[in-house]
Amino acid sequence: MFWHEKSEVNKKREKEGKAKYNVLSSLNGLASTACENGPHLISIVKSESGFGFNVKGQISEGGQLRSINGQLYAPLQHVSAVLVGGAADKVGLRRGDRILEVNDVNVEGANHRQVVELIKAGGDRLRLLVISASLDNCEVGDSTLSCEDPYFGGGGYDYSEKRSLPISVPIHQMVNSNGEQFVAYSIHMAGRHLGSRRYSEFLQLNKLLKEEFPDFPLPKLPRKSLFRLSGQQLDSRRRMLEQYLEKVCAVKVIAESDTVQEFLMEDFGSKSTPIVDVSLRIIVCGNTLTLNIKRHSDTREVFKRVCEELKLGVEAASFCALFEVIEDSFTRKLHDRECPHNIYIQNYSSAAATSCLSLRKFCFDVEKEKELCEEDKLFRSICFHQAVEDVNNGIIKAGERLYQLKALQRDDRCIQYLEMARRLDGYSSVVFPQCQFEVPDSDEGGTATMSIGFHSVVLKVRQEDKQKVRTISLEWSNVVAYSSRN
Repeated sequence: MFWHEKSEVNKKREKEGKAKYNVLSSLNGLASTACENGPHLISIVKSESGFGFNVKGQISEGGQLRSINGQLYAPLQHVSAVLVGGAADKVGLRRGDRILEVNDVNVEGANHRQVVELIKAGGDRLRLLVISASLDNCEVGDSTLSCEDPYFGGGGYDYSEKRSLPISVPIHQMVNSNGEQFVAYSIHMAGRHLGSRRYSEFLQLNKLLKEEFPDFPLPKLPRKSLFRLSGQQLDSRRRMLEQYLEKVCAVKVIAESDTVQEFLMEDFGSKSTPIVDVSLRIIVCGNTLTLNIKRHSDTREVFKRVCEELKLGVEAASFCALFEVIEDSFTRKLHDRECPHNIYIQNYSSAAATSCLSLRKFCFDVEKEKELCEEDKLFRSICFHQAVEDVNNGIIKAGERLYQLKALQRDDRCIQYLEMARRLDGYSSVVFPQCQFEVPDSDEGGTATMSIGFHSVVLKVRQEDKQKVRTISLEWSNVVAYSSRN
């Protein structure tokens, strides 16, 4: 009897539930019909699972107009997947919806990245103006969320943008530190040694990346081993670690994260000091000097090591310095507090294939230079190679003397080469890269190039509407004061 009464109650509740569902379905149907007739606004508040949808579309701007529900639109990004029960699903965003506006910004004809950035910029709230369309008219793949599409989950990361980094783990070595013996794997970027990491540090990196990017399928690391690995097994682990880094760094948002950057560039984990020295290459007289240094050695420490390795005289060393070779043949003197290794690894794609660091003279007084060249052969060689480089780059204006200089461009005739080069315009001067200028309260502008020498500051100016170059020369004796800004 009790069971029968309970069954009747359940049937009654089931009928009420069906009736309620039918009413809601009718209302949703009416809303859907209204939406299909034109654009409609959807407001989404990010939940623990993020916004809960994917966006796909063209990667370039513009494109041919297309008809959607009888109206012409520029190419639109569309919703390729919606997380069931997620924030977007609850407010009615559907797979196939085309996006017209993101947070009141029109995105007709916008590329994929622009739409993604606008969604991210909105924070935890998102306003989308969308138009519903048949999925038959848009190229929508599988609705399953995957790392190939931008999934706006808890972190709101876009995994679709790829990059190619020349990262490798070419060698491993046994290290003894504080009575402990372990294997360190050397990480290189374009042949430049970034640092060395233990296997346990790779495990820690993987753990942190899982926490930061929970919705990204990270590649697998080689398994732990309870026993001592053979040489062949260690090399196999090295290759797997290299493949792991290649795949992780291939995704731009992950490669540029603080976690990965600290792993590659900075001290990582609980240890405060690097476990292995790093290699640093410096260009000296056209050759490469390789040093093993502490990663955080500053310019003064590295310069001292260079002078010791080269046996450069004390006085000659006071007129030399370490420089960073920048694009367009411009060099920048390193500050004492800078870390040369950081500059070295950050410029792996620079114009200088061997290294972006160079030992150069820092002497503008030609008479003092002559004196030092007579006393120190290495300093003379540094001056010679720098003069050859400046002639080739057009800093020294050789003019008709270029043929004669080419004939003297040999180490055994460097004295004659320097004697001729010192008489030419631009010798022992610094030429800064060309820059744009504008005249205040005027539409006039143009380009300017400044050079600094021992006797004067020269400014060469050319206005946009004129071909003639105006030269302004200011003697140092007329300069009352000057300041420099880093």
